[in-house]
Amino acid sequence: MASAELQGKYQKLAQEYSKLRAQNQVLKKGVVDEQANSAALKEQLKMKDQSLRKLQQEMDSLTFRNLQLAKRVELLQDELALSEPRGKKNKKSGESSSQLSQEQKSVFDEDLQKKIEENERLHIQFFEADEQHKHVEAELRSRLATLEMEAAQHQAVVDGLTRKYMETIEKLQNDKAKLEVKSQTLEKEAKECRLRTEECQLQLKNLHEDLSSRLEESLSIISEKVPFNDTKYSQYNALNVPVHNRRHQLKMRDIAGQALAFVQDLVKGLLNFHTYTEQRIQIFPVDSAIDTISPLNQKFSQYLHENASYVRPLEEGMLHLFESITEDTVTVLETTVKLKTFSEHLTSYICFLRKILPYQLKSLEEECEASLCTSALRARNLELSQDMKKMTAVFEKLQTYIGLLALPSTEPDGLLRTNYSSVLTHVGAALHGFHDVMKDISKHYSQKATIEHELPTATQKLITTNDCILSSVVALTNGAGKIASFFSNNVDYFVASLSYGPKTASGFISPLSAECMLQYKKKAAAYMKALRKPLLESVPYEEALANRRVLLSSTESREGLAQQVQQSLEKISKLEQEKEHWMLEAQLAKIKLEKENQRTADKLKSTSSGQAVGVAQEGATVVTAAGQEDASAKAVPVPVHSTSLIGILTRTSDSEAPDVESREDLIRNHYMARIVELTSQLQLADSKSVHFYAECRALSKRLALAEKSKEALAEEMKVASQNNSRLQDELTTTKRSYEDQLSMMSDHLCSMNETLSKQREEIDTLKMSSKGNSKKNKSR
Repeated sequence: MASAELQGKYQKLAQEYSKLRAQNQVLKKGVVDEQANSAALKEQLKMKDQSLRKLQQEMDSLTFRNLQLAKRVELLQDELALSEPRGKKNKKSGESSSQLSQEQKSVFDEDLQKKIEENERLHIQFFEADEQHKHVEAELRSRLATLEMEAAQHQAVVDGLTRKYMETIEKLQNDKAKLEVKSQTLEKEAKECRLRTEECQLQLKNLHEDLSSRLEESLSIISEKVPFNDTKYSQYNALNVPVHNRRHQLKMRDIAGQALAFVQDLVKGLLNFHTYTEQRIQIFPVDSAIDTISPLNQKFSQYLHENASYVRPLEEGMLHLFESITEDTVTVLETTVKLKTFSEHLTSYICFLRKILPYQLKSLEEECEASLCTSALRARNLELSQDMKKMTAVFEKLQTYIGLLALPSTEPDGLLRTNYSSVLTHVGAALHGFHDVMKDISKHYSQKATIEHELPTATQKLITTNDCILSSVVALTNGAGKIASFFSNNVDYFVASLSYGPKTASGFISPLSAECMLQYKKKAAAYMKALRKPLLESVPYEEALANRRVLLSSTESREGLAQQVQQSLEKISKLEQEKEHWMLEAQLAKIKLEKENQRTADKLKSTSSGQAVGVAQEGATVVTAAGQEDASAKAVPVPVHSTSLIGILTRTSDSEAPDVESREDLIRNHYMARIVELTSQLQLADSKSVHFYAECRALSKRLALAEKSKEALAEEMKVASQNNSRLQDELTTTKRSYEDQLSMMSDHLCSMNETLSKQREEIDTLKMSSKGNSKKNKSR
């Protein structure tokens, strides 16, 4: 942004400099032209001076010649005066000389006449030269005045340009200082931006990894869990339950409640209007209590008496529509089935209006034909008849648009979804038209009532009925205005709420799909209610992260634990096999022991006493109990052959029975203890080996991960170094560009200063030349 502003400033300065340079060229050209003109005028002035000097010299010579001639004439006159008295004395002698004097006189006269003519001619030339000189002097003075004015103007322009140039120089110097400060700030910002870019790159990389992992997880979930995409086809998507918008439902219910209140007021006003109209027909123009009314009015009164059966259903239909909008439903045009019922009730009321309209018009005509009907009253009746026609037409128009809005809930192709907004705007226009018609009816009926009240035959009953009709018409006007303003205020919300339905589709395809959607919504709500259970205490997020790190960094990874479980299973299977083996050996030993006991019992019956028999039986019971629990049981001191690890034990004789038995017990206990010790060592070694193997495996994995992270960090370092070098190059280029621009500006300033100095010198020379010319002209 800063560089763009600097470039804009430089461009503006360059444009101003180019303009000033062009002006400077024009001024230079003007100064050169003026110099040329001044030089030409100087030459002309020199020529005029030379001619003036010649004329002055000629004038001087002529004046000198004239003086000489005048002196000569005086001398001749004197001589003539002297010669006259002499002539008188010497008449005789002068007769001969008179001829000579006359000849001389004639010569002198001719010469004098020539001199006079020449003098006159010289005077004329001198006068013409004087007039020409004065004319040239006036022209030169006017030219000098114009030149001085132009020089003053040029001086003012030059002074303005110098001030402007000085201001631009100061401005450029200030801009240079600001640019230096801004360049420093830009360097700091560049460093900060570099750091931010690094942080942003790290964040971008982390986000990319996170989003890629999420994408893979979501794709795997979609591929594994989603059997088919039900949003691909609009027929299937229309059956999806949309997101429940409780605020939307509450707003729609509130709007429906307000509309119900307005419709109730409207129904009340219509009932009163029709009822009081029926009462008026019974009173005016003929009172039914005094005389029979016309058959037309009787039929009209009969039809008006049925108005409640047509008007009351409008309120009932609106009430059913309000009750159908609940918090648990989805309110769109496809689901508002009760709107069709309201439209049907409105259609029946319009049929009623069409039925009573001809009778109403005829009734007004009958009132106009009455004897007491004035022209003003007749005009009001005609206006009311036109208003009643307009009222019926407005209701028909309103019923048409409401019927169109009711089509989506019954016929799927009855109204396109793109036309919903236009139909709603037309409904609003129809409501405003209904309000305008009711205002006209109220105005005209009030005028009609005032005229009728002034009639001499007007009764109190007629006045009361007219007031009631007028109040009902005013109530209808107010109700129509409220409904029109209410609909205009909420039409934008109606248009916006039409898109409330399944996502990524054009909406509900048909009323059947909308009904199925509502059934699915109820089932889904019941299912969610059934699944509502108290949540178990979950592990805190920080603790879960710590456990995850421990689990990931632990040596007992999943594979290691699986291997340990596998080895444990193998050990369990081996131990089961050994157990079976020892059980078989115990059974064999038990069988052998029973046989040996039987033999010893048979031998002892004859030789030993009953005590030995008791001892043998006691030993047999002990051995039997021990054989069920363990593979090596205590045996009586009899010769026994065993295939176990203990070896083969034999009993030699009855006298050595206690020593042999104690020795066998010692040997068995020793070997059992040794076996237990070896098995425990073996188990410890196995567990240690498994532990070391798992630890080595985990360390190898951690080493691989560390290598990967090292490579990634190396790549990031390379990218960061490249970015750093790129930013440094950009910074250097920007610095160079700024320095070049500053140097160009300084060069421009120097050139401008030089041009200004040259112009100042030229102006000074012009001033000096103009002053010299003015001095010369003044001296001349």
